[in-house]
Amino acid sequence: MPLATSTFILTVLAILWATWPKRKSHYPPGPVADPFIGHVRVIPTQNQPEVFHEWSQIYGDIMYLQVFGRKMVIMGSFKVAQELLENRSANYSCRPRCVVWRIMGWKDSLTFFQYGKRFLKHRKMFQQYFDRKGSLAFNDMLAEEARLLVANLARATPGEHIHYAHRLTTSNIMRAAFGKQIKDDSDPFLKLALDVTWAANNSGPIGSTPVDMFPWLGHLPSWFPGTYYASFALASRTITQRLYDDPVEFVQKQMRDGNAERSFISEKLTEVGDELDEEALQDIKGASATVFAAGEDTSFATLTVFFLVMIRHPEYQTRAYQEITSVVGKDRLPEYRDRDSLPFVECILQETLRWHPVVPLGIPHRSLNDDIYNGMFIPGGSVMIPNVYGMSRDKDVYSTPDAFNPARFLPAPEGKGEPHFAAIWGFGRRICPGRHFADLALWHAMVCILATLEIQPEKDEDGKVILPEVRFTEGLVSQVVPFRFAVRPRSEAARALIANIEA
Repeated sequence: MPLATSTFILTVLAILWATWPKRKSHYPPGPVADPFIGHVRVIPTQNQPEVFHEWSQIYGDIMYLQVFGRKMVIMGSFKVAQELLENRSANYSCRPRCVVWRIMGWKDSLTFFQYGKRFLKHRKMFQQYFDRKGSLAFNDMLAEEARLLVANLARATPGEHIHYAHRLTTSNIMRAAFGKQIKDDSDPFLKLALDVTWAANNSGPIGSTPVDMFPWLGHLPSWFPGTYYASFALASRTITQRLYDDPVEFVQKQMRDGNAERSFISEKLTEVGDELDEEALQDIKGASATVFAAGEDTSFATLTVFFLVMIRHPEYQTRAYQEITSVVGKDRLPEYRDRDSLPFVECILQETLRWHPVVPLGIPHRSLNDDIYNGMFIPGGSVMIPNVYGMSRDKDVYSTPDAFNPARFLPAPEGKGEPHFAAIWGFGRRICPGRHFADLALWHAMVCILATLEIQPEKDEDGKVILPEVRFTEGLVSQVVPFRFAVRPRSEAARALIANIEA
C-alpha cells in the first residue's frame, strides 16, 4: 500500500476514534448522533433555545451533544446550572475557545478571559466600581437619564420611541464608563455603539462557529467554506479597536483639560497615575470596553421587551400607576428611596427579565476536567451551555411560564411567591459583575415611565389598534423585532411633571 494512502487511512481512523462517542452509556442523554459528524444534522440553526427546551422534556434537564468531536452539555434547569457552574465553579469557570471573538479583537475582555490571574484582576476592577454600593453612586445620574427618556418619549413620534430607548441605555453605560453623556444623534459615540452591537450580534454563536471548532479555518481565504465568521470578525476588528481606544483617549483629554467627570476610566487612570505602562493601559481599555459590551445591548433589549409587554397588558400599567400614586403622590416623580414601597413595579421589572431572557443561551462555560453528575459523565473540555430561556419556562418553578404575570412573585394569596429569575445574570465566578448597575438603571427607566406615561399600541388610518407581534431576533442578544407604538401622559399632573424635565 502506498505511503500516502496508508497515511490518509490512519488519519481518517484517528479522526473517527477522536470523535466516536466513548463511554456512551455514561454521558447525559440526548438525541441520536451520527458517526464522525455527531449531532450536526439535528442541531437547529434557528430557535435553538426553544428546541433545546423541547428536547429537555424528552431527555431531561441535562443533555449531551457533540459536533465533529466538540463536546457540549446543555443545562436546561436552574438546579443543574447552579450545581455545576456555582457549586463546582472550580471546574466550570473557564470559557470555551472563542476564536472568532479573539479575531474581532476581544482578547483583553473579562468576558472571554480564561479563569486565572488576569480574570481575577479584571473582576476586582469591576467589583470595586459596580458592586451594589458602587452602583448606588450612579443613582442620581440614572434617575436624570430616565427622566430625559420620559421627556423624549412624550414628544416623539411612534417611529422614534425605540430610538430614544437606545439613546438612554447607551448614555447610561457611557457616562458610567467614561463620563460621556449622549445628548443628540450626531454624537460619534452613539454611532460607535450601534456598530459594536451590530458586529457582536452577527458574529455567530459564541465558541461554536466552524472557526471555533477548527481554528485553522481562520488562516484560509474568505471564499473557503466555513471561513465566513473569521472573515467577518477580521473586518469588524477596527470597530472593536475604536471601542478600546476612543473612550480612553477622550477621558485622558478631559483629565488634561481638568473637566473629567467621575467614571470608570478616570478612576482607573487616577489609581495608576504615573505608573501607566502599556499593560496597565490595555487593562483599562479592555475593562472599559467590557463595561459597554456587557451592558448596553442587553439593557436596551430588556427595555424593548418592557415596552412590548406593557402594550399587550395595559392592566399592569394601570395597576403600577395606581401603586406609584398611592405611595409617591402625583406631585413628584418616584425616587430610589421609594423602591421598597413599590412591590408591583418591582414585579414588572422581574417578570420582564424572566419572560424573555435577552441572552437566551447565556455565555457558555467550559469544564476543565472530567466530572460526574448524578452518575452521568461530563468530559473535560466540554462546552457548558446554560439554556436560560429553558430555565424561564421551567414548570416546576414557574406556573404558566409562557404567560406574562408580574403577580407570580407576590406572596400568597395574590401570588405564589415564585423566585426572581436569577439565571439572567449568569452563574458562579462568571456572574455578571455589572448586574447591580443594570438592575438600578432598568428600575429607574421603568418606574419613571409607569409614573408618567401610558404606552399604547399604534393605530391604523381607520383607528384600528395594531398590536405588535411577539417576535424576537436570533443571536447572542435576542431583541424584540422592531415595532412602533404610541405614548401619552397619564394625567394632567403627569404632563406637568414631564414639562418640568429639562430635555
